[in-house]
Amino acid sequence: MLTALVFGLVPALKAARKDINDPLRDSGKGVSGGFRHGRLRDAVVVLEVGLSLMLLVAAGLLMRSFVALRDVKLGLQPDHIFVARLPLPVDRYKTADQVAGFYRPLLQRLKALPGVLEATETSTLPPYGGIPSDIEIPGKTHAEKWNAMFQLVSEGYFPVLKIQFVDGRSFTEAEVTGARKLAVVNQTFVKKYLGTENPIGRQVKIAQLADFDDAVKEPIFEIIGLVADAKNRGLQDPPEPEIWVPFTVTGSAFRGILVRTAKEPMAMMNAVEHEIWATDRNVALAFTGTLEGYISQFSYAGPRFGFFLMTIFGSIGLLLVTIGVYSVLAYTTARRTHEIGIRMALGAEGSDVQGMVIRMGLRLVGIGVAIGLIVSLAIGRVIATQLWGVSAYDPWTLVCVPALLLITGIVACWLPARRAASVDPLVALRYE
Repeated sequence: MLTALVFGLVPALKAARKDINDPLRDSGKGVSGGFRHGRLRDAVVVLEVGLSLMLLVAAGLLMRSFVALRDVKLGLQPDHIFVARLPLPVDRYKTADQVAGFYRPLLQRLKALPGVLEATETSTLPPYGGIPSDIEIPGKTHAEKWNAMFQLVSEGYFPVLKIQFVDGRSFTEAEVTGARKLAVVNQTFVKKYLGTENPIGRQVKIAQLADFDDAVKEPIFEIIGLVADAKNRGLQDPPEPEIWVPFTVTGSAFRGILVRTAKEPMAMMNAVEHEIWATDRNVALAFTGTLEGYISQFSYAGPRFGFFLMTIFGSIGLLLVTIGVYSVLAYTTARRTHEIGIRMALGAEGSDVQGMVIRMGLRLVGIGVAIGLIVSLAIGRVIATQLWGVSAYDPWTLVCVPALLLITGIVACWLPARRAASVDPLVALRYE
């Protein structure tokens, strides 16, 4: 609406100030008649081209950023995984034993379902990490605070997500059931806090666990496994140090389940929900779906929306450029019909006339492209905050978009140029 107001208001003001004698004077000016109005039309086309280029550059950058985001290596395999968030009623699930009394039989029920390969409990759904905590490693001194994220999981967590072990092992069912103080850490944890030391057998204190209700006393855990890094701070940030411990060490924290299936995960939804409510019919489901859908909803939705929005605006701008260039050239060639007849009578070929008209149109497009590029480069820092994996000055985008606009300009020029070249010189000479 604002664009329509701007582009409609300027001609209206011009028309309101127009002298009634202008048409009489213009009729005697020949080719130069209406020069001021011609400049206004040209300026509008140039502005349309510049704005369209800026929108299309933004759309191109957001598209490349979105593609780069989709190609991010997660460090885990999200396919064929059904997820559910289960906020247990706090009045009946206060202690670690009560929470384990719900999840242990539920996991056994889920693993027994046809088509289920593995199931696990987790306190956080990937690719988002766990609960932040200060940590200490006995025998290691440091001036500043050390911190890491920790997750509460069962023994099936790593097989479900297919996270690879670099060294050591995962928990056993007996160790999880017994709330053994054991831990698995990621490579970033080792690189940041242990360097080249072997992490297996080392201990780590998770300070935050001391604040949890019904948590194990002295939350010092022995590291038994080292896994490859997986995304745990969303898709755009590098992994943070992370620790996994048995979910039975505390009754606190929000929980959920991950179920790896042999077939389409959503085909298992009814069966999984049935087993959840068979375990406790009063448990609510905060979220159900696939892990791929969860990642898409929370990681891809924003970038995808920005890309589609800019694409729509850019496409509208491209259409306006086509219409604008065509309209201006059609009008201009109509006014210059007499001149064209003289040129052709003096020996100009149809190709010469076509070239003249196309050059007129491409001059406007070229000026608009130059202005749009300059402005796009100047405001690159603004859109850079919305990009990932691609520069705001990406050369492919800054070459392809102007090329697209120039091609569009040629197409828009072609019909007026063709019509001008087909004018009969005798008719054109009599044209007023």
